[in-house]
Amino acid sequence: MRSVHKLSVALAAAATLVLAACSGSGGDASTNGPVTLTWWHNRTTEPMKTIWQQIADDFHKSHQDVSFTIEPLQNEQFQTKMPLALQGSTPPDIFQQWGGGSLKSQLSSGKIADITQASSSWIGPLGQSAKGWQVDGKQYGVPYQMHAVGFWYRKDLFATAGITTPPSTLDELNAAVAKLKAANLVPIAVGGKDRWPDAFYFNYFAIRQCSVDALKKAVEKTELADPCFTKAGENLKAFLDTKPFQDGFVGTPAQQGAGSSAGMLANGQAAMELQGDWNPDVMQALSEDKALDSKIGWFPFPSVPGGQGDPKAVLGGGDGFSCTSRAAKACADFLGHLVGEEVQKKLAATGSGLPVHPAAVASLKTETHKQIAEYTANAPHLQFYLDIAFPTNVGQALNDAIANFFAGQGGPDTIVQSVTKAAAGNK
Repeated sequence: MRSVHKLSVALAAAATLVLAACSGSGGDASTNGPVTLTWWHNRTTEPMKTIWQQIADDFHKSHQDVSFTIEPLQNEQFQTKMPLALQGSTPPDIFQQWGGGSLKSQLSSGKIADITQASSSWIGPLGQSAKGWQVDGKQYGVPYQMHAVGFWYRKDLFATAGITTPPSTLDELNAAVAKLKAANLVPIAVGGKDRWPDAFYFNYFAIRQCSVDALKKAVEKTELADPCFTKAGENLKAFLDTKPFQDGFVGTPAQQGAGSSAGMLANGQAAMELQGDWNPDVMQALSEDKALDSKIGWFPFPSVPGGQGDPKAVLGGGDGFSCTSRAAKACADFLGHLVGEEVQKKLAATGSGLPVHPAAVASLKTETHKQIAEYTANAPHLQFYLDIAFPTNVGQALNDAIANFFAGQGGPDTIVQSVTKAAAGNK
């Protein structure tokens, strides 16, 4: 579940400013008495909306001087509200943070707290997961869940179409699409209205086509110059030509309402959806089916013939939070609470993501989630979503170009050029 990015030549100065704000000399309101933390998160539906409230209430019981004002926002609202808030005088004290280039972009505001020292006593168990929320070795937030993207599918609809095993190659996926169509079923639902679900497809075709080295260089240089990215676009075009999605997918939201792509899968109106491990948690709120978990399965994005990428590499990222500098100490203490073993087990049991604390993996809600956690842990490479890995404006330009491509506008070259043009504006 996801959001925004933007790089500045004032980065070093901003980081220095943030460090000063967090040093304890008046920059942290929580050192001077009771503090109320304003918390923006993206869980607007149950059960997570209530669970976040309960976690805040529990923290308050053991930290009487810390209270909360919680404002849940739709995922897509962060793309507009958070940049504006960071430009203003009263940004939230805790806010949803996806790390990567998005986080790096936000440092130019001078309002993001460096929690390196404040997190030193509790961040150890997070291991490599925490690095996505670092910039130049400094910690500017933490993940509370990691994520992996793959295909969720309806076991019952696969059986109806005569598909006996989940596809493991692109040819098998194309064959499954054909069988589902022959059975008058929608093969794949996609939330094209929100654009970022479209991007999962280009991301994965790139991961399968490009070597890990090429992917890393693309992020480092903010460019898609390697020919493998154009080839990935061509492979995506060939897949789109099979017409695997529902009619009118360009106007379908990803997660809002029973008519969303998640709702279609939840209610048996589509057989597959390429989405994050959080999807069952979203679907629960969109369906009355209490046995839904037993009817859905998961499989990794298939291998692509001729690709240089590792077929077991995973697209993903994480959900996390950053602190702004007003109440950085209290905020950092709360983040330590979120990534502790007890809360991590509670979050794992919801099925909304993969825990960052190793001791919580056993508490995952379903065997499917345990399968995803194991697959991700063993993956040779976890590629951050490209729109998050790149600076904010570049990631947005990339997602726009991919969405336009899905709508029949432009070609593989326009996707590549969108990154080049947007990156040029940052130089």
